[in-house]
Amino acid sequence: MKVTVDIDLTPEEARRAMGLPDLSPIHERYVAMVLDTMAGTGIKPEMIDGLMKSWSPMGEAGLTMWRRLLESGTTSGK
Repeated sequence: MKVTVDIDLTPEEARRAMGLPDLSPIHERYVAMVLDTMAGTGIKPEMIDGLMKSWSPMGEAGLTMWRRLLESGTTSGK
């Protein structure tokens, strides 16, 4: 037997239903701090992209591997 239940909730409603705390004020403050830091030091998006690529294992190949893994996970249920 297979039972399927569809629940139509917004992310906010789902967060409240599961009893999770509202972290949006913390997120907004964090984003504001990052933007202020970037504006003050002259960091450009290209610099962040290079930094993220250097942090990932195997560089661009590692990012491609993770992207394919995530894509296969989202398409396997179809």
